[in-house]
Amino acid sequence: MIVDLPNTTTSTISKTLVKIREEGGAVALGRVLTLIISTRLGEEEEAIEAANDASREHPMRVIVVSTSGDENNHNDSRLDAQIRVGGDAGASEVIVVRAYGDTASDKEGLVTGLLLPDAPVVAWWPGDGPKIASQSAIGRIAQRRITDAAAASNPLSALSHLTDTYAPGDTDFAWTRLTLWRAQLAAVLDQPPFESITGVEVHGAADSPSTVLLAAWLQLQLEVPVVLQVTSPSTGSSGIQGVRLHRASGVIELERSIPNIATLTQPGQPTHDISLPRRNLRDCLAEELRRLDPDDLFGDVIRRGLGQLAKPEAKRGAGAGATKVAS
Repeated sequence: MIVDLPNTTTSTISKTLVKIREEGGAVALGRVLTLIISTRLGEEEEAIEAANDASREHPMRVIVVSTSGDENNHNDSRLDAQIRVGGDAGASEVIVVRAYGDTASDKEGLVTGLLLPDAPVVAWWPGDGPKIASQSAIGRIAQRRITDAAAASNPLSALSHLTDTYAPGDTDFAWTRLTLWRAQLAAVLDQPPFESITGVEVHGAADSPSTVLLAAWLQLQLEVPVVLQVTSPSTGSSGIQGVRLHRASGVIELERSIPNIATLTQPGQPTHDISLPRRNLRDCLAEELRRLDPDDLFGDVIRRGLGQLAKPEAKRGAGAGATKVAS
């Protein structure tokens, strides 16, 4: 069911939610958190779809705050809203708030009256994030704050900015997209022979923040030099492309040369093809909603690991440059 509320107020939205609950049952029963999605007008649907899918694992109230960036326009100041429940909202209830003009200048005020009582709050910016997530209007009321450097207009600058502004509770989908890579590499090193790693090479697209974070994580965990190699658009590849771990018995190589499949090569063992898909928004969001405490490892990688990385070098046979972002 979808209920449209043009030119409304947060008070009217709240009263309408109560009315829907009384007429259709306790809609909010079992909701475990409130997810606030801050996005631009017209860019809401992909994020809502991901939240609806994730809500089957994490029943929640989703509040979408959409603004146009014209907060100084006093001539067209209004608030439109839409409430989605039932089949139109997955296992959640979705409140879409579209703010125009100076109505959009108080985002915290727009959502405060709509939060689930006594439930954690998670904030997500699917596109460009705020200047300082933890100090933004929505970030101040959230236990977890999710950005996505890969979706920003300049991914590597967004990652660098996150390093400068990081606060406990911040996370980024560029890190979440590494989970399968990190699990596979850890599993390989858990098997004999148990030899020390003497060197690491990580290669990927020139503007892939996930590639940079993977290199920083490996350097922080293994305490060995990591060479970060980047490729140009002419390679036709994007995101993380491969990792080489050097040790006395030979080189371990995990290479993703075709979409969703990686090839694992180890000395003295058969070559294996491993499922290593690029993670979609739903998977990343569902994973981040599983924990509401600060991700200390991500904090260490952001604050210490990135600073220890050497300047990226162009992979042999390819020049550095911008390419499509993925993980």
